[in-house]
Amino acid sequence: MPSAGLAPRRFVQLSALLAMFALFTAQIVAALLPSVPVLVTASAAGLALDIYLQYRDPGLLAALGKVRFDVMIRQLLRDMLILVGLLRIDGINPLHEQAPLLIALCVFYALHFVCQAVAVLVRRTRTLPIVTRNIDASALRLSAAPPRILARRQGHRLLLFSVPATAGLLATAATTDAVWGYCGLGAAVALIAGGTVYLGTWMLPRKRAKSEQQVMKWLDKWLADYKPTVAMYFSGGTTSAYQANMWLSTLSEIDAKPLIVLRERFMVQKIEATDVPVVCFPKVSTLFSLENSTVKMMLHPANAAKTSQVLRIPTIKHAFINHGESDKLSSCNPYAKAYDEVWVAGPAARERYALAEVGVEDKDIVEVGRPQLAPIRPYSGAPTGTYTTVLYAPTWEGWDGNPGNTSVLLAGENIVRRLLADDGVRLLYKPHPMTGSVDPRAGAANERIKAMVREANTRRSGARPGAEAAAELARRTAELDRLTSTDFRTSADEMERMLLQGAPRGDREAEIARATAAWEAAYWASFPEWEHQIVTDARPAIFSCFNQADLLISDVSSVVSDWLSSEKPYAVANTSGMSEAAFRSGFPTVSAGVVLTPSAEGVPELLESVRRPENDRFTAARAALKEHLLGPSDPPSLTRFNGAISELCVKADERRVRMESRLAAEIPGQRGAAEETAHESAQGLEPEENGAEDAVTA
Repeated sequence: MPSAGLAPRRFVQLSALLAMFALFTAQIVAALLPSVPVLVTASAAGLALDIYLQYRDPGLLAALGKVRFDVMIRQLLRDMLILVGLLRIDGINPLHEQAPLLIALCVFYALHFVCQAVAVLVRRTRTLPIVTRNIDASALRLSAAPPRILARRQGHRLLLFSVPATAGLLATAATTDAVWGYCGLGAAVALIAGGTVYLGTWMLPRKRAKSEQQVMKWLDKWLADYKPTVAMYFSGGTTSAYQANMWLSTLSEIDAKPLIVLRERFMVQKIEATDVPVVCFPKVSTLFSLENSTVKMMLHPANAAKTSQVLRIPTIKHAFINHGESDKLSSCNPYAKAYDEVWVAGPAARERYALAEVGVEDKDIVEVGRPQLAPIRPYSGAPTGTYTTVLYAPTWEGWDGNPGNTSVLLAGENIVRRLLADDGVRLLYKPHPMTGSVDPRAGAANERIKAMVREANTRRSGARPGAEAAAELARRTAELDRLTSTDFRTSADEMERMLLQGAPRGDREAEIARATAAWEAAYWASFPEWEHQIVTDARPAIFSCFNQADLLISDVSSVVSDWLSSEKPYAVANTSGMSEAAFRSGFPTVSAGVVLTPSAEGVPELLESVRRPENDRFTAARAALKEHLLGPSDPPSLTRFNGAISELCVKADERRVRMESRLAAEIPGQRGAAEETAHESAQGLEPEENGAEDAVTA
């Protein structure tokens, strides 16, 4: 369980804290007695421990900072105790020897504060109003970041630059010779002064980026040159990037010129490899630069708090495309009525919105299919190998606390136990990445399931792929990593990453597609066919798992809808407490699959129907449900998606024409009224008097 794994770490953290306070106590006692050996040992050990924790456990030190015992207080206390010890050690003149040491130490701290002020200024000048990716932004005078220890790590800088000062003062305490202290403090002052001057060079024009006004002017020019027509808008938390990433392949294949619009700075690096230009607008004021651009419509894969801000731009039409469809209420969020159109996969979603009565009108719903499902291979019959591969992919617990959201809590262990009991089953367990994020019990159940799978593998044996398979996987991994990631220095900041992630070279997306296919083949070939797998990394993707599996067991989620494109058998766990009839009636995606109870008693019969298709009573139902959920196969989904884009762009153009014509009609009228008023004034008449006469005449 997770708590068992945390216990040793908590013990180590507590031990480190106790050691730190024990060393401070020893310093105080040694300085007052005085005891030179203890003072030297405690001071040196305390500084070494602090530096070690800065690198190995910064979270622990952050907790000390919350109680105002931060690195500045700790190091200042450490130095002051050494000075107190020097005062009480015979042989050191307080006025002629220790006073200069105290002054030098104060100079060191003053320079540290100056360095920190310069670091703040440098960071501000390097924080641009926008962040870009896949765009050549060299015109903004982008430059490499300064060393992180100077610009961003105040605690590391203070402690490391204090080492010569502390060493010199301790040498003075041990030898009663102040020269050592002068040398140590002189070295520390030289280090901090040199670092400050070097850091200040990033304020010079050749390293300083353009101003906010200049950056936005550059962006306007880039938008005018690139002429994007369709943008995908996304805002969310650190774990929600997958909602946008699932649409990247579709976005790169559309006929229009695409753009990705983000709102959070960190999200720029969360978006997976793509050639589509990315622009992040952290502030609303900069976001409105899109109002005068060529962008005609925006695609929204998720609802977010900041979505309402972009909806205020009147020149852009908005379509909600969601990040997957299921029978859950979250697929029919009332927020959807804020968009101009809601794009769904097939008729089932249209019916779902009608039943939900959330304010989305039928005329605003457009069926476009699911273009990103193209990589999923269709059903080819019963398993032909020794093992039946079963993919168990439960969803997470959701925000509403409904126990029926995920089967992990009430049915997961029973499902896995019955699957593992069948010697002819190979299990692929792929839990949702957010499992346990709301309910710790779900996280604990997830860990128990993983332990069951690992334990089951210890009871199996057989031939394993040779070393060449592992070597091939390593080679393919390196190739894919090279294409999908950028190597950044540890000190690289946002501006440096913009510089390195400029306009992509060549057709990188095609290369990535080929490399991904090769990696997936190498990945699955690196495991023996009898070995169960736990898949929790970003690779392999869920669709790759689909192509390996003969059967899916899941919950009411978009995973089931996507799986249906293959027309393979599936089952859904019913942990809602509803009867099977009510469950099937309430969740249409279940209608063509087997319903499993929390006890999972139906697993053996389910496996038999997969191995013997003549016993599969849902074959025809799956084909019908596929079309109901995902729409027809002809025309292809991408064709329908492009058609929907064209139609909404036409609507945006028509609105712009209407607005321009109205504006043109209003302006001459206002000018004419102004001229008439001037004429009346020349005749000595007040406008109100003339208006009164007009009223009487009328």
